[in-house]
Amino acid sequence: MSLLEVRDLHVTYPGGAAALRGADLSLVAGEKLGIAGESGCGKSTLALALLRLLPPGARTDGEVLLDGEDVLTMKWGRVRAVRWAGASIVFQGAMHSLNAVHRVGDQIAEPILLHRRATPAGARKRTGELLEQVGLPAARASAYPHELSGGQRQRVMIAMALACDPRLIVADEPTTALDVMIQAQILRLIETLVGEQDVGLIMISHDLAVLADTCDRLAVMYAGRVVEEGPARPVYEDARHPYGRALSGAFPRIGDPASRFAPRGLPGDPPDPAAVPSGCAFHPRCPVALDVCATQDQALRTAGEDRRAACVHVGTDGTSTPPADGAASGGTPPARDEGVRSSTP
Repeated sequence: MSLLEVRDLHVTYPGGAAALRGADLSLVAGEKLGIAGESGCGKSTLALALLRLLPPGARTDGEVLLDGEDVLTMKWGRVRAVRWAGASIVFQGAMHSLNAVHRVGDQIAEPILLHRRATPAGARKRTGELLEQVGLPAARASAYPHELSGGQRQRVMIAMALACDPRLIVADEPTTALDVMIQAQILRLIETLVGEQDVGLIMISHDLAVLADTCDRLAVMYAGRVVEEGPARPVYEDARHPYGRALSGAFPRIGDPASRFAPRGLPGDPPDPAAVPSGCAFHPRCPVALDVCATQDQALRTAGEDRRAACVHVGTDGTSTPPADGAASGGTPPARDEGVRSSTP
């Protein structure tokens, strides 16, 4: 049985903003699932919905099955028990998530005291162990958040997420505010801890390259829905949905002249959740859209081995054969200047 099953999840905020429009996901224990997409595609809303952390007034529909139990229909006492002990979350921006007037050790110990009913001495011991597990000296438990660097604060957040040995960890853009060296350290740390403790990990990011390097599987979201999913590296290198290809093409590949001399971007922004266009929500920005895309939405369908994509160009045999982006949009790809390539450094 899957550790997590998200089935046809809808989230609508007051005013009619449909942040999620039928999201579907699954995760098994020990697996790392990356969720990618631009800002406004519903990634953070999905993370909050998994633990019923949405603001008052948000309306939900669908199922979020954690070990077979629907989080959305749990009584509040059961939800409190599941948070931290069953599933925990690492929020984006540790400085905003930590309490500035409490020592970090006390903040890590709080869920241990509440959910494990440990003694104060036992909680302090466990806090020291957690800090050392994430690469910080146990003595840093006495520090306030402002006395730690950005990378150290993010490590504290990870220690908090691990405090009660959850089976699922949701990391919402855990490296956004970090420099590339610290980002690499945090990613390796998360990857190691997940492997050692056999927990499920959902990592949310706009950076497709980071997710492809860290996760086993990748789901690409657009306008509140999953439009492509499959093994992380194939989805990153050979996306079957035009939006996935656009995200992947936005990151230049070292040593690849084509991406250096002809970088690809994607004009425009995701649609307003309160005014999602009819048909395929991506069609106003899609370089290979057909007339049918404006009127008929596309469900996820087989797009290769263990892969699915919601695109009209994905054939019934699972192959994806869209026309070249430049040809479909009426343009021609920029010419590559082969003259600049030389054996001379």
